[in-house]
Amino acid sequence: MSSSAPQETGRQRLWSVDEHLADVLAAIRPLEPIELQLLDAQGCVLVEDVTVPVALPPFDNSSMDGYAVRVADVQGASEEFPAVLTVIGDVAAGSGELPTVGPGQSARIMTGAPLPPGAEAVVPVEWTDGGTGGGAASGMTPASAAPEGAAGEVRVHRAAEARAHVRARGSDVQAGDLALAAGTVLGPPQIALLAAIGRGTVRVRPRPRVVVLSTGSELVQPGEPLAAGTIYDSNSFALAAAARDAGAIAYRVGAVSDDADTLRATIEDQLIRADLLVTTGGVSVGAYDVVKEALTSVGGSGGSGVSGGSGGSGGSGEEDVQGGGVDFRKLAMQPGKPQGFGSIGPDHTPLLALPGNPVSSYVSFELFVRPAIRALMGLPDVNRPSVRAELKADKALGSPAGRRQFLRGKYDAGSGTVSPVGGSGSHLIAALAHADSLMVVPEDVTSVEPGAELEVILLG
Repeated sequence: MSSSAPQETGRQRLWSVDEHLADVLAAIRPLEPIELQLLDAQGCVLVEDVTVPVALPPFDNSSMDGYAVRVADVQGASEEFPAVLTVIGDVAAGSGELPTVGPGQSARIMTGAPLPPGAEAVVPVEWTDGGTGGGAASGMTPASAAPEGAAGEVRVHRAAEARAHVRARGSDVQAGDLALAAGTVLGPPQIALLAAIGRGTVRVRPRPRVVVLSTGSELVQPGEPLAAGTIYDSNSFALAAAARDAGAIAYRVGAVSDDADTLRATIEDQLIRADLLVTTGGVSVGAYDVVKEALTSVGGSGGSGVSGGSGGSGGSGEEDVQGGGVDFRKLAMQPGKPQGFGSIGPDHTPLLALPGNPVSSYVSFELFVRPAIRALMGLPDVNRPSVRAELKADKALGSPAGRRQFLRGKYDAGSGTVSPVGGSGSHLIAALAHADSLMVVPEDVTSVEPGAELEVILLG
């Protein structure tokens, strides 16, 4: 959706959603690559092409438990006239020296075991008597219990074509093939492939470390009793979980009271383990908006100072409420109008300050923090996927003029429709728990009729 024109509210500029996001992303640089052990690299982004050093599988091997045979020896075999072959030994997975299968001979072979020299096919054990001299076998006899130590004779009841039940060398990947391209996010299947081709370590951009702090003297941790005038801290849990969902390593800091010195000290303590700091609450215009106060003070403290965002198209000076270089802005959006962004400390760690209402906080995370995390990971596509969907509702949805509104919705991919969930209040967290999408109402639209088409951001 295109950027809306900048608006003015008195002396303070009203930023568009797109301008603020562009400003955030312009200041984010992907984390430096490091070499990690495979399991530590899960969820990280590969920074180099990985080629296959050896073919997979590296040798012809059996796809069944059965007997390795020569095709000519079992030609025309049937239950009435079975082919009777001498069993010359066992071939198990991991076998080194292999017996050579000559005319009239066979070798017991297990799934994954290398095809021995001379053998051309594998007959499943169910096609044989299993070396017992009886009828069709239902399974393989353990080597320790096999007749005459796996030697003796086996009766084969069916013919086999050449290469039957044989996995060919290189049938998965050939040596020199591209296994994984740079930019790949390493999930379990990719980790499996790296291990299969012998890679013990891999060069990746690490998962960002995100520290989440909620502010407010009224906040109590879940599991503790509520006193009069207090509420449970849900924001830090929601945002820490959202950061993990985005691919980050999240550290949740318990709610910090409305005291600038305490918050300042907490933020400075957390810098050592943060690639990104996220605060929630204390960014509006109230008397106890402690984040503004704390960051303004930090900004004047020399080595732990705060530097602002890239500025983007927003400039600086009297248009923005400054917090020692962290810009505290008003955005043309609902919910989530008050926002803050800058960087802090000697390493210029990015900091995003989100509003404290639960829905405002979560929507702000999805729009601004999640893209920042993905950018730190080095991913080219940082935004959630979006679709166009038809509004399914009993009545028209209202939206404030000049504001981009984000309403909770339930998206039905089958019918291509989206339905509102709950109201528009920024405190309605129960509705958020039942939503799987955000319905986007543009700035220049004040009413959306049922049946109208909307942009829908998919959260799942």
